[in-house]
Amino acid sequence: MTAILLGIVLMVLSTVAASAQCSICTKTAQQMGEKPAKALNAGILYLMVTPFAVVGFIGYRLWKQNKSDKV
Repeated sequence: MTAILLGIVLMVLSTVAASAQCSICTKTAQQMGEKPAKALNAGILYLMVTPFAVVGFIGYRLWKQNKSDKV
């Protein structure tokens, strides 16, 4: 399990910067310039992490609890 988790973390960290913008945000970012556009994209990615972290934590706790109940 640790190897799988480490592999996932390494894949996420080694990816090229993602473009997490809808079409409206992309047009707005193009009008602002390069530096503000990168900041906008970073903000979108930052806000995306929180729900995934919460769901991942809950899933991990349920998996851990289910694993301990079977023993």
